[in-house]
Amino acid sequence: MAREPPGFHTIYVTFIAWPQPKERYGMLRSMTLALAAALALALPAVAQDKPTLTIYTYDSFAAEWGPGPALKTGFEATCNCTIAFVGADDSISALRRVQLEGATTKADLVVGLDNFIAGDARATGLFAPHGLDLSGLSLPEPWTDTDFVPFDYGYFAFVYNKETTPMPPASFEELIALPDDFKIVVMDPRSSTPGLGLVVWLRAAYGDRAPEIWAALKPHILTMSRGWSEGYGLFLKGEADMALSYSTSPAYHVVAENDERYAAAEFSEGHLAQVEVSGILKSSPHQDLARDFLAYMASVEGQKVIPTTNWMFPVIDLGADLPPSFGPQPKKLLEIDEATVTANRNAWIEEALAAIR
Repeated sequence: MAREPPGFHTIYVTFIAWPQPKERYGMLRSMTLALAAALALALPAVAQDKPTLTIYTYDSFAAEWGPGPALKTGFEATCNCTIAFVGADDSISALRRVQLEGATTKADLVVGLDNFIAGDARATGLFAPHGLDLSGLSLPEPWTDTDFVPFDYGYFAFVYNKETTPMPPASFEELIALPDDFKIVVMDPRSSTPGLGLVVWLRAAYGDRAPEIWAALKPHILTMSRGWSEGYGLFLKGEADMALSYSTSPAYHVVAENDERYAAAEFSEGHLAQVEVSGILKSSPHQDLARDFLAYMASVEGQKVIPTTNWMFPVIDLGADLPPSFGPQPKKLLEIDEATVTANRNAWIEEALAAIR
């Protein structure tokens, strides 16, 4: 007996006498529904066999100009799956959403957490170990975290326009000593990872003197924006002399805009690295697929996407594939451990906000 192709079923149709006119509409409806049900059974089960990997991340990661689309295309070419990004204002917002949803979350992965909120994410108990060998990564410090996988990193820095600010401050102390009309834009540490980064940066550089530095910075702060895009946009419009960003931000202006006016001020106190990471949710029904996506992000193919879409350093050595405009890394690097940040972050945020109110 001949067999149908996999996923198909034979449909047997029995012909019956056509009813009288007044009976036809009911009979026609019944036959239509029956035929539709039979056809649904006959269709291949391809769609059901193609899982969707749902990824919570921040909006700019998933945007058409961010790394998300290229990573989606590249990974989908290697897997029988579909990637679906769900964007939030910031990675902090993405984490809060997962916390609210708990074990019922639709997310398989969260992409875009960082080393300053990883402790919070770990404490939720919602994330699974990644199980990957990451010994080949190239980061400021060896990566030993068993829960989160890094995909890029950068250094917090203040960006300035070389034409309008030819002599930028070379430290927080020099910035504080400038006239009050020298303005900077910073971000709210409660809603922005760069904003939180500045809080931790000042703590790493000055310890218990951090509130004093914040108070001295107050006259120079034009605004504390909710997010990076809003604040950096004000700087680009010429409303401030410097904006909190990353040492790699000028590379964007060079590569994407052929504009060499912007530079990052190197501060003598040193600079703090932000490492962006991703984690798998324990509740995900696609653990292996999620793990494969994290491995793809950390591969050469995945990492080639990062520098000119997320404008951060890759976590592997790309050699000549890294645009020269990314320049050297800061000479002095500051360090602070996750446990210290997790235990003190809220208090540090409050003392910073109190100092500038």
